[in-house]
Amino acid sequence: MSSNPINQHISHPGEFFVGGDWIAPSSGARIDVIQPGTEELYLSVAEAKAADVDSAVLAARRAFDLGPWPRMSPSERTVYLRRIAQAMAKHNDAFATLWSAQTGLVHSLSKAIIPSAAQTFEYYAGLGDSYPFIERHAPRAGGNFGLLVREPVGVVAAIVPWNAPLPLLCFKVAPALIAGCTVIVKASPEAPGEALLFAEAVREAGLPEGVVNIITADREVSELLVRNPAVDKVTFTGSTAAGKKIAGILTDRVARVSLELGGKNAAVILDDYDLTAAAQTLSATALYLSGQACGALTRVIVERSRHHALVEALSGVFSALKVGDQFDPDTQVGPLATARQRQRVEGYIAKGKAEGAVLAAGGGRPRHLERGFFVEPTVFGNVDNSMVIAREEIFGPVICVIPSDSDADSIRIANDSDFGLNATVYTNDFDRAYQVARQIRSGTVGHNAMRGDFAIGWGGFKQSGIGREGSIPGLQPFLESKTIILDGEPPQLSKS
Repeated sequence: MSSNPINQHISHPGEFFVGGDWIAPSSGARIDVIQPGTEELYLSVAEAKAADVDSAVLAARRAFDLGPWPRMSPSERTVYLRRIAQAMAKHNDAFATLWSAQTGLVHSLSKAIIPSAAQTFEYYAGLGDSYPFIERHAPRAGGNFGLLVREPVGVVAAIVPWNAPLPLLCFKVAPALIAGCTVIVKASPEAPGEALLFAEAVREAGLPEGVVNIITADREVSELLVRNPAVDKVTFTGSTAAGKKIAGILTDRVARVSLELGGKNAAVILDDYDLTAAAQTLSATALYLSGQACGALTRVIVERSRHHALVEALSGVFSALKVGDQFDPDTQVGPLATARQRQRVEGYIAKGKAEGAVLAAGGGRPRHLERGFFVEPTVFGNVDNSMVIAREEIFGPVICVIPSDSDADSIRIANDSDFGLNATVYTNDFDRAYQVARQIRSGTVGHNAMRGDFAIGWGGFKQSGIGREGSIPGLQPFLESKTIILDGEPPQLSKS
């Protein structure tokens, strides 16, 4: 495939999907998406302004307050979710191309991951028949018949990041829909294509008007969505700084919020594990999407006596990786998504050197690539956990190796972070892995590789977020629990 594939997948780039149809924007403002491997224009889409946000919220509010969607049974909503999944699957190739073209993700990887997006809708469709939306209870404080019912939280604003737009959209929208919520999807200005193509699947599935609405806006206008009192809940994936601001706004009006935020994830390598094997798996997990992933393992903690050997092993692996065009089948590491991201990563590399960390590999722009937002896979050794490059999320292909003095010291260093999203323990001893995993303050702890699994649940401790996405924990934040105590069982329930 060409390094700059012509985008033919978006049929309504100049419109928004609101109220069940494509509508014209309130202004002629546009957002240009630059293909990161070539620095050429890839896609231009309409940019939402305040009036467009109001239109989307009004459509979702009407659909929730007056429409059939929240009044359907979960089993009835299941039918629509399965239709969305079927419609999405028809566009898997287009979704994969969009993901790679906008963000720099190696195309072979985007093609492998994209089918799971439709499977997310299939999973939550299944919960429409199996999850206990209504539970019977025996009252203890009067009455004869008690119920715990779980009802939709209301109108949901789903703010989707640019690094994994479709998968993360699905982990927000699918549980919200099966719960009975109506949704406004706010697509990222860096990668709006998947949301616009997803709108086509929603339309094909025939959802009632206003149940799903899709706009693209920059951060300033997006804040209007968060502040809108007609929005009952915000689910956000992105930076911790933005998450803090959103949480503060929503706290003021006691609105619901789910936050999946940043990470500075630790890989703890114990003394029995082969360093060459660890270096190989770390290259995959640290460099997924060129390191632009909140779950990437970027702090590697190893006993001091093996520190030098691990730095050499990582440097050898990182230096041998092929960096280049994300559509080239031989490429292993693509570009960063934007010029801003490249500047950010280059800034952190400069800070690392200034702080005294040892630059063991990479650290610059690949010499053979004159265009594109590329940064070499970079290894720093002799990193102290107090350094900026060990404390802050770089969001690029940079890994830090930190020496420790014992297992207990490794655990201390792993936990000495504002974040707690993901971690891994490298050891051949299953019991030892479990014992260390239980002591690490992280939402996920894997064994011998990055093991994040949305099928179980994904989310973080500390400043890595609030709540979980995926599986049943990902459904529960879109529901409100209501206790109902009656003098007798309603006939309609006795028949169910």
